[in-house]
Amino acid sequence: MKKWVELFTDGSCKGNPGPGGWGVLLRYQGHEKRLHGGEFMTTNNRMELTAAIQGLASLKRPCQIKLTTDSQYVRKGIMEWINQWKRKNWLNAARQPVKNADLWQQLDQCTKQHEIEWHWIKGHSGHRENEIADELANLGAVEHMPR
Repeated sequence: MKKWVELFTDGSCKGNPGPGGWGVLLRYQGHEKRLHGGEFMTTNNRMELTAAIQGLASLKRPCQIKLTTDSQYVRKGIMEWINQWKRKNWLNAARQPVKNADLWQQLDQCTKQHEIEWHWIKGHSGHRENEIADELANLGAVEHMPR
């Protein structure tokens, strides 16, 4: 039986594009672990995707996962849009290259070994775990701001 893990992810950007960060709160059997990082020049959507990728990549073995994000872009992309993008060789409905295809492909790879339930919650609404992920993402962005 696979272990149940909860992941709460968020991305942040100071300017869009600009310095950005990602944050992840992992919970397993009542224990919590916090991860964060960032990039000097990025976008909010790239950081939202990176948060999900980093959270999944941090797991050492296949798990059952409840992944909660405040990004409809990530949730709808992975649940609704990605299969069509793959069928169309990473072109969107307008026959243009899918934005952030490199990260969508990484996320697609990260999902293969896990069973994942994708959940969306409204950001900045007082949800404890989302607020923590947001703080971590902002920390990652601040750490990558020019000095």
